[in-house]
Amino acid sequence: MNKWKLLPRMAAKGMFQNGTVYYPYVMAGIFSAFTWFAFSSILSNDLMARIPRGAYAWMMLSIGRVLLGLILIPFLYYANSFLVKRRTREIGLYSILGLEKRHIGLMLLCESLITYVIVMAGGILLGVALSKLLFLFLLWLISFPVEADFVFTWQAFKSTLLFFAVVFLINFLYGLVQVGRSKPVELLQGSRKGEKEPRFTVIYAMLGVGFLAMGYAISIRSSLDSMIFLNFFLAVFWVVLGTYLLFTSGSVLFLKLLKKKKGFYYRPGNFVTVSGMLYRMKKNAAGLSNICIFSTMVVITLVCTVVLYLGLNGITHHMFPYDVKINYAAGNFSQEEIREKAGEILEKNGVQAKRLDIYEMRSFSCSLTGNRFQMPVEDYEEDFRVVFLALEDYNRMSGENKALSPGQVLFYSQGSDRGFESLEFMGLSLEVAQELGSIYPYPKAGRDGMGTGYAIVVRDREALAQCVAAYAKESGVSDLAGFLESSYQHIGIVLEGSEAGKKGAVSDFIQWGRENQEIYAGHYDGIEERAQLNAMYGGLLFIGILFGLIFFMCLLLVMYYKQISEGYEDRGSFEIMQKVGMSGREIKSTVHRQILLVFFLPLAGALAHTAAGMFMVEELMAALQMFNGRLIGFCTVAASLIFILLYGVSYLATAKTYYKIVR
Repeated sequence: MNKWKLLPRMAAKGMFQNGTVYYPYVMAGIFSAFTWFAFSSILSNDLMARIPRGAYAWMMLSIGRVLLGLILIPFLYYANSFLVKRRTREIGLYSILGLEKRHIGLMLLCESLITYVIVMAGGILLGVALSKLLFLFLLWLISFPVEADFVFTWQAFKSTLLFFAVVFLINFLYGLVQVGRSKPVELLQGSRKGEKEPRFTVIYAMLGVGFLAMGYAISIRSSLDSMIFLNFFLAVFWVVLGTYLLFTSGSVLFLKLLKKKKGFYYRPGNFVTVSGMLYRMKKNAAGLSNICIFSTMVVITLVCTVVLYLGLNGITHHMFPYDVKINYAAGNFSQEEIREKAGEILEKNGVQAKRLDIYEMRSFSCSLTGNRFQMPVEDYEEDFRVVFLALEDYNRMSGENKALSPGQVLFYSQGSDRGFESLEFMGLSLEVAQELGSIYPYPKAGRDGMGTGYAIVVRDREALAQCVAAYAKESGVSDLAGFLESSYQHIGIVLEGSEAGKKGAVSDFIQWGRENQEIYAGHYDGIEERAQLNAMYGGLLFIGILFGLIFFMCLLLVMYYKQISEGYEDRGSFEIMQKVGMSGREIKSTVHRQILLVFFLPLAGALAHTAAGMFMVEELMAALQMFNGRLIGFCTVAASLIFILLYGVSYLATAKTYYKIVR
């Protein structure tokens, strides 16, 4: 038969006969292609450019697709390297029977092409079938319900074909290099060859503990500042490196310790388990560390996704508490005039005002040392926003009737409570009559960080002018009279009614503000601003959900391949042990003992990583204006319990395959 006909048939037959390892790889490839095609289809859909705020979701998805590629390339490379190792004996046999390496290379090329075609066909067909559903899900997450005509785009098709062509080319070249560098005898014995004990295990174990401690310390001691994202990547780097070193060296030290305990080691089940793991110590450690890392990714991604979903409404209202806010130069409108105009607009649009706050406010940037507010330093991280209100405005907004003596103030911190009995502002000594728990326009975060603000309520307008004058003096303002008069009147409204009515009222308020251009000082549309945040964070949610599924798929495949590879390697050992008297019950007992000794170590490591990582996750959530620590803690515990259940079920399912092989 012509070799051009024989080699493709050999490739197809080899894939079919090795279906135990090929089918999961193909399924993982199809899911990866589907995910990439779905991302590309949404990004290339013209509707994304037409829908309001679609640019925010498009930006998040563009970043997500880049990250997706950085995940899929090494993952599919790892899966392919496992396939190549499983085929070494078969390829070595082909060499012994007369096939030259160039013929074997052509056979591997045929296998790569067949796999590529199957993966592309399956992934793109699945993408065409489900992309519209995913797109509608994305629109729902960004709070933009629309009947979408999701059409097939050639741009997404070409992007998927090109990306996975590069991935499969890398995998094919890896297989080609592995075969080209090996001799037939080495290929025949490659899967049965034991591994040498790693050198410097004690040193590597100490380094692993040290790197983990560094990563944990960065996470636990992290704070919400400009270095938070750099610290996040540093913590991830040290934890990943420490995990690999600790599993590689620590597992060897642990197994050697078990081997020295003769009462434990010289039992049939323990002997097979420990000796088998020592036989493949490096491969075993790599598999365990991969499972630990992917498990941590799954749990943390799940926590962040759920927290963001449950806290999204709180985040948007924390940043924009009013539906509309208009600022004027103070002294141009009376309270009665503003309320009369607001009543006209509300009646016209058929909505009501849940809150209508009218107040004057002065805001300054200051540094805080102890209880002393001073001029800001050069380092902007030490600058805080300090807002001054008159007691009259505070009482009207809060519905209270507080009183202050001369020199007394009410103090409020958006971060943690300060407990000041007195404070100093630009040299002025002020007595703190009470530290407030809340002021509506400035929601309580309950923790310090970037953007922490303070509010000081003074007795009257005269006391406010004294504070303003003190700031002007310290800052070197020459026109003191003009600086004192540059105060602003703020009108903040929270609406009740239909969405259309609220949007119409906001539009009318903004138009009214712009009609008085000479005194108009700006506005914000809270409804639109929240919608933009929903679009951006909705894109994050969409990415988090898909990435969580991808990480879980990676975890399942790594677990499955570990079970398969160890099953084939252990089968010979179990056959020998059966011939010398080991029963089927003892084999099953040995398998379960291996589960307890090994496969729950990555789970314990993942939970430890998650516990340490939650300190930094809380800081990252705070960067998104999510300050609900209780919600984060509850979601962490719930996600960990759910993952433990899924991990156990997934492992038991893959363990059945292992048991069938060794049996």
